[in-house]
Amino acid sequence: MADTHHKHDKALDALGEAGRVDMTDEQSRAVCRKIDKHILPPLMWVYFLQILDKSCVGYGAAFGLKTEAHLKGNEYSLISSSGYWAQLALCCGPTAWLIVKFPTNKLMSVCIMCWGISMIGLAFSRSYGPLLANRFLLGMFEAVNIPLFTVITTTWYRRREQPLRVAAWYGTNGVASMLGSLLTFGLSFIKSPHLFVYQILFLTVGLATVVTAPLIYFYLDNNPAQAYFLTPEERAWAIERLRDNNTGVETKEVKWSQVLDTFTSPAIYLYFIITFCVNTGASVTNTFGPLIIQNLGGFNSRQTILLNIPFGFVQTAVCFAGCILAARFGYKGIVLIAFMLPCILGSGLLYGLGREKSLIGPLLFGYYCIGFLFGGNPLIFSWLAANTGGHTKKSLAISMCNAGSAVGNIVGPLLFQSKDAPVYHPGLGAVLGIFVACACISGLLMGLFRILNRQKEKTRVAHGKPAKIANSSMDKHYKAASNDQVDSEGNRLGQQAFADMTDRENDEFVYTY
Repeated sequence: MADTHHKHDKALDALGEAGRVDMTDEQSRAVCRKIDKHILPPLMWVYFLQILDKSCVGYGAAFGLKTEAHLKGNEYSLISSSGYWAQLALCCGPTAWLIVKFPTNKLMSVCIMCWGISMIGLAFSRSYGPLLANRFLLGMFEAVNIPLFTVITTTWYRRREQPLRVAAWYGTNGVASMLGSLLTFGLSFIKSPHLFVYQILFLTVGLATVVTAPLIYFYLDNNPAQAYFLTPEERAWAIERLRDNNTGVETKEVKWSQVLDTFTSPAIYLYFIITFCVNTGASVTNTFGPLIIQNLGGFNSRQTILLNIPFGFVQTAVCFAGCILAARFGYKGIVLIAFMLPCILGSGLLYGLGREKSLIGPLLFGYYCIGFLFGGNPLIFSWLAANTGGHTKKSLAISMCNAGSAVGNIVGPLLFQSKDAPVYHPGLGAVLGIFVACACISGLLMGLFRILNRQKEKTRVAHGKPAKIANSSMDKHYKAASNDQVDSEGNRLGQQAFADMTDRENDEFVYTY
C-alpha cells in the first residue's frame, strides 16, 4: 500500500494496494475520450488567448501604433521583446517551482487574470514607457504557459497521444493569427474620438482574458488521480495507461537531485538551442510579419491584415500535420528537420529576391513558407517531455526550453533594425542561417538518443533485465506495460514507472527520437 505519510507520486494513491490494474484497449480509449473532453478545451482556449494577446502588438503596428504612440528608433522592437525578458527571468527557476508546488487550476487562473489586467493596461498606454512596462508584465504572467501546458499534457496522455494533444492547443497559434487578423480588420472600422484602433483591440482581448480566469479555476482538473470527471475505477485506468511513459504523474516535492540531473544533461541543452532557433524565426513573423507584408507590395493596413490570414492557416495545418506524422512514424526529429526545409526556402526567397512588384507572388509564397516553423514548437516540447523522467526534472527542463524560446523571441526582433527597413536584408540573412543550424542540431540530438538507448540496454543487462524491452507507450493500441517481461529474479518490469525517477535513474526508460 502507498505510504501516504511521505511525498510521492499521486498515481500510487489511485492504484492502491494492487499496484497495477487490468484494462483493455477499449477502456483506455474511453478514458482518453473523457480526458479530451475535459482537459483539451480549456488548454486550447487559454493558449488561443495568450497568442492573441501577444500578437496584438504586431496587429497594432499595422494600424499606426508606432506613430500614435510616438515610438522612435528601435523602441517598437524593445516593446515587442520586453515580455520575453520577463519570461527569461522566470523560466529557469521560478516557473518550474510554481508548477511543482501549486495546483494546476489555481496557478493557471491567477496567471490568466494577471496577464488580462496587463493587457487592459496596454490598452490605456499611449507612449513608450507605459507600453514597455505593460508588455513586460504581460510576458511575465504568460511565462508559465508552455511549461505548464506541456506538463499537463504528459500528466494525462500516453507518449503516442501527446504530440497530437500538444498540437491541439499549440495549433491555436494559427487560429489566433487568422481570427486575430479578422478581429483587427473588423475593429478598424470603429471610429472613436478617444481611442486609437490599437487601444480598442487591446481592450477587447484584455477583457475576454479576464473573464476566462474564474472559468478555468472551476473547470480545469489537476491530475488523473483526483479527477472529478472520472469514476474511481476510471482514475485507476487513467493512471495505468501511463505506466510505460515512465515519467510519473505528479508529486509536490522539489527534488534537488533532479535539478542537478537537469543541468548536467546534454540533451536538455540541445533542446534549448533548437527551441531558440525555432522561436527566433517565430518572433520575426509575430512582430514584423504584418510590417513585412505591408512592405512587399505597398499594401494598406486592411490589406496587410487580410494577407496575414493564409499565414495563420499554414501555422495551424503544419502543427497538426507534424504531430500526426510524428505519432504515425514515431520520429519527431525527422519531422522537425523536414519542417525546417520550407523555412530555409522561404527565408532564402525573402533574402535573395528584390522587391519589384512583379515578385510579389514569390515573396508572399516565401513568407508563407516560414509558417512551417510553427510546427516545430509542439514537436520540440512533446519530444522533450516524452524523453524526460521525474516531475521536478521534467518541469525544470521544459522551463529551460521555454527560456530558449524567450531568448529567441528577444533576439529575433533585434535582428530587424529600423535602419534596415523596409527590406530588412541583414535580419532575413541571419534567420536563414538559424534555420539551417536548427536542422543540423536536430539531427545531432537524434544521434545522442540512439547512443543513450544503447547505454540503457547495457545497463539493463547488468541489472539482470532484458536488453530490449517492450514499450507500448508509442503503440496505437494500449496493452499492458512492458508486455509482462520480467528480470532475472522473476520480477515484472514496469514497477519503477511511478517512483518519480529521472530518465537517467530509471534503467527501463526508452528514449524516443
